[in-house]
Amino acid sequence: MTAFGAVLFDCDGVLVDSESITNRVLCTMLNESGWAISQEECTRDFIGKTVRSQAAVIESHTGKPLTDDWMTEFYERRNTALRAELVAIDGALEAVKQIHELCGGRIACASGADRAKVEMQLEQVGMAAYFEGLVFSGHEMPRSKPFPDVYLAAAQALAVDPAQCLVIEDTVTGVQAGVAAGATVWGYFPADQGHASSEQLLDAGAACVFGHMGDLPAMFDAVRKAAASLTGGDGYEHEIQ
Repeated sequence: MTAFGAVLFDCDGVLVDSESITNRVLCTMLNESGWAISQEECTRDFIGKTVRSQAAVIESHTGKPLTDDWMTEFYERRNTALRAELVAIDGALEAVKQIHELCGGRIACASGADRAKVEMQLEQVGMAAYFEGLVFSGHEMPRSKPFPDVYLAAAQALAVDPAQCLVIEDTVTGVQAGVAAGATVWGYFPADQGHASSEQLLDAGAACVFGHMGDLPAMFDAVRKAAASLTGGDGYEHEIQ
């Protein structure tokens, strides 16, 4: 058994309870633009994806181009709603604190969302200090999730082989990105989640699925201790040179 050298967290739906807020704003604006899409359909079709990556789909339903002005308004309305309503995922703040300590600070946030949103959200829920200088946005990569670019960038910044990284994800798209990076992925699947089933996360390549962020530190530490007992070491992988 091999321990993990770093933990890479997705943001939306893993650290912060933002997905329903963002998708509500998106659904409203799509309807205003002429696409009569339901909230359930919007969540199903857009969860884990960037809006711009779905431009062709949006334009085919609205009959209008997806303009920079439309995206600017979306970001403004989304951020206003997030500032008013956003909370951390239950147990996530304490989990981040403990994993940060257990992992010697080798954690990062690797999101498909734009950097301004990710950093705003982490600051709002009291997690920003644990990810200082280690926030990675798919918007700044050649390709966003389900491609591995954002996770590869995070692993490189931490000087840890991607194969020794643990990724925490809650969507099929995100799990696919972590697996493509060569990392081990644990799927977060709370009981009230509605956009992906545990079976879908496992089928996408998650090594396991867990239902509460408060369980993560003990799970991580159990792997570390099991690896240490087999190797006689400290249970951590050495950083790549």
